[in-house]
Amino acid sequence: MIRTLIIAIFVLPATIFFSSLTVFLSFISKNNKLAYKTTKAWAKFVLVVSRIKVTVNGLYNIRPDRSYIYMSNHQSNFDIPVVLAYLPFQFRWVAKAELFKIPIFGYAMHRIGHINIDRSNRRAAFKSLKKAAKNIREGVSVLIYPEGTRSKDGNIGSFKRGGFILAVESGVPIVPVIIHGTWPIMPKNKTTIRPGNVTIEIKEPIETKNYNRKSKDDLLEKVRNIICESFEKGEMGKL
Repeated sequence: MIRTLIIAIFVLPATIFFSSLTVFLSFISKNNKLAYKTTKAWAKFVLVVSRIKVTVNGLYNIRPDRSYIYMSNHQSNFDIPVVLAYLPFQFRWVAKAELFKIPIFGYAMHRIGHINIDRSNRRAAFKSLKKAAKNIREGVSVLIYPEGTRSKDGNIGSFKRGGFILAVESGVPIVPVIIHGTWPIMPKNKTTIRPGNVTIEIKEPIETKNYNRKSKDDLLEKVRNIICESFEKGEMGKL
């Protein structure tokens, strides 16, 4: 607990500083590159202070000149700084509305162009998906946690359909991303932070052009099976 308090002493002021700087840069940077780099700097700072080492495998599977819909399992609060710091390309989150309510940090996310989903309001959620589709068609990649929330027990939960509707409507490939190792660092409903090693695994893109709204569940199952199989192999490898 003492270690977690020390981390918080460093991270909380840094979050306020980097969030404020991100907001400022978003007003003077036309393409938000400077603002985005600032958020990456924040993420790396959090990981260094928390003594978390990250390895990325499979970057050769993606092309930097293409837009994708990245879909990742969601194990911990640390998934956010992990992917933000170590995925070497710009993307926007399609994330739950609660994150955007965090003072300064939430506004910084809004200024950069991350997209919030209000799951309590079906009409607002649909509007958010349309905005995400527009961004993708303009060449912006997005990252989605299809479980919708962090895992309760370290296992992969059921997937929600919203991201797959977005995928078939935009026709953009889905890239499965598997995060290994963040659950023991900070499980859901726990405040203690432990050091650890994390691996990000990037799989081959899955084309979505042959799917439609009627067959989106088949696409969902395909993506979930790939993520679950890779995640389980990773967990078995630790035994």
